[in-house]
Amino acid sequence: MDLEDCYRLLGLRSGASFADIKASYRRLAQQYHPDINPDDTKAKEKFIAVTEAYKLLLHKIPQQETAQPSNKSPVVENQPTRSTRPQTATKEKLKEKAKPPSFSEIEQRLKWRTYEQLQQFLKEKRFPQAISLAEALAQRLPEDAEVRQWQAISYQIWGRSLIAEKQPLKARIYLKKALKTDPYNKSLWDEVQRDFQMLENMF
Repeated sequence: MDLEDCYRLLGLRSGASFADIKASYRRLAQQYHPDINPDDTKAKEKFIAVTEAYKLLLHKIPQQETAQPSNKSPVVENQPTRSTRPQTATKEKLKEKAKPPSFSEIEQRLKWRTYEQLQQFLKEKRFPQAISLAEALAQRLPEDAEVRQWQAISYQIWGRSLIAEKQPLKARIYLKKALKTDPYNKSLWDEVQRDFQMLENMF
């Protein structure tokens, strides 16, 4: 597998940043995870392929972004020695520890705790709870693209489940919601189009 294939599997353009690669992998890993698609062989194969692509890019890409701080050699001469300002340094450390978490830190903790709960709901096929949770988080973090992706994927997964339950009208509603929630997600678009094809084959 070459780098171009890796980018393609993750739904990205060649040269995408590490942050984009990581976000795309998280989204696709959730979408194709075997726990969420226990009887879907294609989903399992896709999950394995996406994971391999991510691991390969992880070894090739991060050096460009994570290696930058190491280029700056520490300036030891300008730093205070232990003998000159030990009490000040200690006080500053104590102040840092005493600081309450910022609003953004609290939001991030909430976001990832909700993500774990969302995965659990989807795994247990508790789709109404999963949808309510995803929608509540999207209202709390309306500008977060990753949360929007989770919400869209939740709609799509429930839509697919409704197809299996022979509820085409309801399935169509949630598949359309998925596309409306995250309209520029190419991987999601392809999946939903396949789901719509399954709906057509029911009639």
